[in-house]
Amino acid sequence: MKKSSDMRTALGRVRGLGAAREGTGHFWAIRLTSIALVPLTFFVVGLLFALNGAGYAEMRSILGNPLVSMMLLATIGASLYHMWLGMQDILLDYAHGEASKYGLLILNTFFCIAIGAICAFSLLKIAFGV
Repeated sequence: MKKSSDMRTALGRVRGLGAAREGTGHFWAIRLTSIALVPLTFFVVGLLFALNGAGYAEMRSILGNPLVSMMLLATIGASLYHMWLGMQDILLDYAHGEASKYGLLILNTFFCIAIGAICAFSLLKIAFGV
């Protein structure tokens, strides 16, 4: 009989779950957000080139377009989620001590939420002309 180096239980092997009981969800979330960010980044760079030299009124009218606003909100959301997942991996791998690790994970979450809220609020305020 061949000895397996897999340390998981038989049920764990069937379900494909690792020690964290998460499976490959985290891995796929990072990959999918990076794939989604490729066209979104091209859109944002193209928008920046289109707005180069534009006045305040023209910029405000372009950002007031619902399609442009939704694309920018999607970019903000995908990039912050991607950043949150990546920083989570870094902190889990390199932070020493349980207290500092969990404290940094909490700060990472609050930072991403705060930046997302500020960006979304600013964009929606411009888009709705308030």
